[in-house]
Amino acid sequence: MTEKWALILGASSGMGGATSRALARAGFNIFGVHFDLRTTLPLAKAVQADCDAAGVKTQFFNQNAADDAKRQMALDKMQEALKAEGGHVWVMLHSLAFGSLLPFIHEDPKQAVSRAQMEMTLDVMSSSLVYWTQDLFRRGMLTRGSKIFSMTSAGSHRVIVGYGPVSAAKAALESHTRQLALELAPHGIFVNCIQAGVTDTPALRRIPGNEKIVAEAIAHNPGERLTMPDDVAQTVVSMCDERVAWINGTVIKVDMGEDNV
Repeated sequence: MTEKWALILGASSGMGGATSRALARAGFNIFGVHFDLRTTLPLAKAVQADCDAAGVKTQFFNQNAADDAKRQMALDKMQEALKAEGGHVWVMLHSLAFGSLLPFIHEDPKQAVSRAQMEMTLDVMSSSLVYWTQDLFRRGMLTRGSKIFSMTSAGSHRVIVGYGPVSAAKAALESHTRQLALELAPHGIFVNCIQAGVTDTPALRRIPGNEKIVAEAIAHNPGERLTMPDDVAQTVVSMCDERVAWINGTVIKVDMGEDNV
């Protein structure tokens, strides 16, 4: 499978980091896109080192995945690698977790989400899925059998304090997933959404009151623990098996039934 590449958006930590490692162990070469400052860059380097140790090829890009010009530059380099190998992107995981956690309503306007912050959150966490998929398709980097995964949460349909802009982005992301699945189905390309349970990731720790969210998840999850990034990673690897087909445009819950309680 050395000609098969996986593209992970948000590859340095959380779901993206775990999935990068799991797919590398499964034999996929890894393109990783992440946005890390000097203080967090070691996380990305550790993920890449683990993927290299699995014996696959890797290319990691430290950049804003929602920037149009930078996306094109990264895709140029990825396309060169694919042409050299005669391969395609068989898997893409959209796991970008960067947005505003400000409330909609606050007495101080500076403490409430602004138009720019709302639009940035929607762009990074939902619309960028469409733009990356469009470019991959137009460049011929996808192939029949390619699988695309987005990452949502129960916040797409449940109210969580401090989660308003991200909740809107997750709801839009699920809509984009369904539409892409419909339009790419004739080309044999599958698009699905993974809904993880409450997972201890850097993104979760930024949510106001995350300690309460964690405690409630552990109390209500039938498995009596939080979802782990590797739970998601192993689900993605399983879904990438060529024998798994005919699952398209849906939300796959990886939460031990947590969202049903």
